[in-house]
Amino acid sequence: MRTLVTGGTGYVGSHTCIDLLARGHEVVIFDNLSNSSSDVVSRIEAVSGRVVSFHQGDVRDQKHLEHVMAEFRVDAVLHFAALKAVGESWTCPLAYYDNNVGGTLSLLHAMTATSAGALVFSSSATVYGEPETLPIREDAPTRATNPYARTKLMSEEIITDYGHAERGFNAAILRYFNPVGAHPSGLLGENPRGVPNNLLPFVAQVAAGEREFVRVFGGDYPTPDGTGVRDYLHVVDLARAHVDALDYLASNRRNTTVNLGTGRGHSVLEVIAAFEKACGHEIERRIVERRPGDVSSCFADTKLAEDVLGWRAQLDLDQMCADAWRWQCRVSNNKSGNSQLADSPFIASPSTLGTRS
Repeated sequence: MRTLVTGGTGYVGSHTCIDLLARGHEVVIFDNLSNSSSDVVSRIEAVSGRVVSFHQGDVRDQKHLEHVMAEFRVDAVLHFAALKAVGESWTCPLAYYDNNVGGTLSLLHAMTATSAGALVFSSSATVYGEPETLPIREDAPTRATNPYARTKLMSEEIITDYGHAERGFNAAILRYFNPVGAHPSGLLGENPRGVPNNLLPFVAQVAAGEREFVRVFGGDYPTPDGTGVRDYLHVVDLARAHVDALDYLASNRRNTTVNLGTGRGHSVLEVIAAFEKACGHEIERRIVERRPGDVSSCFADTKLAEDVLGWRAQLDLDQMCADAWRWQCRVSNNKSGNSQLADSPFIASPSTLGTRS
């Protein structure tokens, strides 16, 4: 299929492009580079051995979207372009509603104008809020507790309403939990600008000596060690699920909403311990106050994803941390100007790199 990937140079989007290309789909990336860089395109091409068309643009620019989609004759869209930090959404709510909800509306208008009939939407488990029971099923009540989550839930509702009204349009809404890790080549991973908003990139930067300590938000949750529990999912597994969802839409032409996770939770301290194993040394951490909008525990019931998409997570927490550390070593070597290591597709043993004195 001819696929448009909005936010395709971002973390999850770039890994999904790799899987799309591996399965024979054509890919055009549409991204405003607000939290990524254009050199990701060349990395995608290096890993995949395929050429990718890239267009820099904002999803709120409907005319630009329509032009690219018409030129490429897009069949399907995988929509990743969104602001994604819970904490930031509290301080910049209008930006989140404008970008996330406004961008989705613009995209749906462009899909209508160009007759693109399939959408895979990147949603979030944050739409569930504080769950009543665990693991979380897709029919659990939605209780978005922060602006970011509300933008995802609103976008879901818009897509669902549009799907009911528009004949020939179908969507897969993927509510995923906590994507982590990196491509095993070491060429692709999460490289946030400024201070990371997510746990694993922050842990990786502390492990590499770029930050002094990990802030653990809350040590008094009703969990085994007092720290928040989340369902961490390898980004390679997550990317595969998006392409499985695209194949599902092509074969079944029915709407679906599924959770994506491993089905088990790990606490913040467990994640830090696993990363210490990956990098080979201790990682400094400090317990600080809880963040507004965070929940104590959150992990998925994944049965529907397996039944509908035939998908199941395959990579465990140790692999997530090992791949994230390999990627962080590459990023750190780039920053330090060690080009010999930075340009190598496969980095030397991560246990020998980036350690702190």
